[in-house]
Amino acid sequence: MRPGAIPARPLRLSVVALSLAVLLAGCGTWSTQSSRLAPGVQPVAAKKAPAEIALSENDITDRPYRSLGDIKVTVHKTTIFDHDPTRAEVDDGLRARAVELGADAIVLVRYGTVGIGALSWGQMDGTGRAIVFQ
Repeated sequence: MRPGAIPARPLRLSVVALSLAVLLAGCGTWSTQSSRLAPGVQPVAAKKAPAEIALSENDITDRPYRSLGDIKVTVHKTTIFDHDPTRAEVDDGLRARAVELGADAIVLVRYGTVGIGALSWGQMDGTGRAIVFQ
């Protein structure tokens, strides 16, 4: 063996270990949610399915509504090998939280950028205001 060369056995073990780690890492994301409800607002039974909740990055001015409060979700990727969180995943989290509050829509939706978090390999935040049409 020439000087400085890596023995074949440790190299094979390293490749096998790395391959196994990639296969076992799996894929997936997880999310967290928080809300700052308006005074006097209590969560109610869901009236709508998540797919029925309208999302808008703007305010809705053609219908009167009552604000239930601001909501925030953070979607995390579990491992370095998972895909980065997307706006669609943030939208799903916002809709799920809005259903818990009994909302009809979410207005003033804002998205953060994908970045590494303290407890995840990547995360994306989303915020909005849950509303009920009057």
